Amino acid sequence: MDNTPLDVSKTALILIDLQNDNVHQDGAFASFGAAAHAVEQGLVPHVGQLLEWARNESMPIIHNRIVFYPGGDFGGSNAPIFGMIGPESLKLGSWGADALEGLEALADEPVLIRNRMSCFNGSGLDILLRNTGVTTVVVAGVWTNMAVEHTVRDAADHGYRTIVVTDATSSINAEWHDAALSYALTNIAEFQSTGEITGAAV
Repeated sequence: MDNTPLDVSKTALILIDLQNDNVHQDGAFASFGAAAHAVEQGLVPHVGQLLEWARNESMPIIHNRIVFYPGGDFGGSNAPIFGMIGPESLKLGSWGADALEGLEALADEPVLIRNRMSCFNGSGLDILLRNTGVTTVVVAGVWTNMAVEHTVRDAADHGYRTIVVTDATSSINAEWHDAALSYALTNIAEFQSTGEITGAAV
């Protein structure tokens, strides 16, 4: 783990897919276990704490949402995961695709939309980060072993120091979440809890 102090002047908070269908108890994926695991993780209150911290520190905050674009098979069928999205779940403009209540973006916080797993794919995320001088990204959201993992790998490949907030991320279940944090991302990112990261500013 990198013990370098966190320089908040060069850090951004990246929030991934904190949308009703992905997390809410009435969302499209609640029956898969997503809503229950989010509750187990304390996802919403922890993300709320991260938002308060980042806003107090005047850090860039970039919200990312994955959507299904109506009108065609724009998601493709090259990978099974894309078949889980749509035609009604995460539909652009729907309640399911909207941000969770209380975690909405403020007027000065960009909201990027895409239909790929990584937040760097099909969005202007890298450009926004570089234009604001960011070298470190703090990552939170869903799902840990899918969009979060894809984004973290891309962040590392793009040259960013990447910190995953372990209790501000969740998945379908604890097993999938733990697989990402215990195996897949161990040589890619740093891991901190919400309490650790919000107390690390210098």
